[in-house]
Amino acid sequence: MEEILPEKMQYKLDFKGKGETFFGIVIVNWLLTIVTLGIYYPWAKAKTLQFMFGQTTLNDDAFAFHGTGKEMFKGFLKAIVLFICLAAVMGIFVYLEMPFLGLLFFYLGIFAVLPLAIHGSYRYRMSRTTWRGIRFGYRGDKKEFVKLFFKWIFYTVITLGIYGSWFQMNLRSYVLSNIRFGDAEMNYDGDGGDYLLMNIKGYFLTLFTLGIYSFWWQKDIFEYYVNNLSLHKDDKRIEFTSTATGADFIGLIIINLLMIIFTLGLGYAWVVTRTMKFIFDHIELDGTIDLNTLQQTEENFKDATGDDISDFLDIDFIV
Repeated sequence: MEEILPEKMQYKLDFKGKGETFFGIVIVNWLLTIVTLGIYYPWAKAKTLQFMFGQTTLNDDAFAFHGTGKEMFKGFLKAIVLFICLAAVMGIFVYLEMPFLGLLFFYLGIFAVLPLAIHGSYRYRMSRTTWRGIRFGYRGDKKEFVKLFFKWIFYTVITLGIYGSWFQMNLRSYVLSNIRFGDAEMNYDGDGGDYLLMNIKGYFLTLFTLGIYSFWWQKDIFEYYVNNLSLHKDDKRIEFTSTATGADFIGLIIINLLMIIFTLGLGYAWVVTRTMKFIFDHIELDGTIDLNTLQQTEENFKDATGDDISDFLDIDFIV
């Protein structure tokens, strides 16, 4: 009997946001954040995320971000308190004429909250994101993640940085493989050895070509991140594939740079929107999961503390 293969489905990712629309949001956010001495920042961030997710579509249906400025403000206050406490202890060391120890304590304190910031950021942001009403979720275990994070850091230190590639891939794999899209689950298969060799190649070819190869290096990194990503539901899956070329990255990066320079930074909104458009235009999805069969399974989570700490540390999503 001839085997019946699963039916191939059609998928289309797109970003429909316009630079002029985002520019209006950015200007208002900047002005209100300045006027309120930074207090408006959580609301500014919420509006930005609502725009970005709302303009991103899958099969012409938009994603939605349901986080609010009020939720983020609570996390913002907790993050502020944490950093004030660290700064206060550093100040005590400085007062005792031990500035080096004070600085060391401050940075160790920040380093200690890194895994908590990453875990909290993913848990909050995923639970507040939906598509067709189906909520995303993050199921990583906080204690397990903290132990793994510091184990990977330890290996990186004792190998003088060589393990760093495995650290990055292990981190990405743990976090992304714990993301749920309803009753479907993400998976990431990147390998530290492959990633290390790719970056060694990129580094030396960039040197030999006086920087020209850097665009192809960026293409290789983007391709590696995308091509190792997949979505699974029962025995069906969706594979992600990058279609970007080095020439595509030349056009993206150089034009973005010129826009920022010749507009004295005012072109930022257009740079962001064209970059988002570039990303989704160069990701193809191929698979057999019927998105109409996705079921709601994830809980709602409203504590944005980890998300705000990650902002203070200038850490965004690994995705």
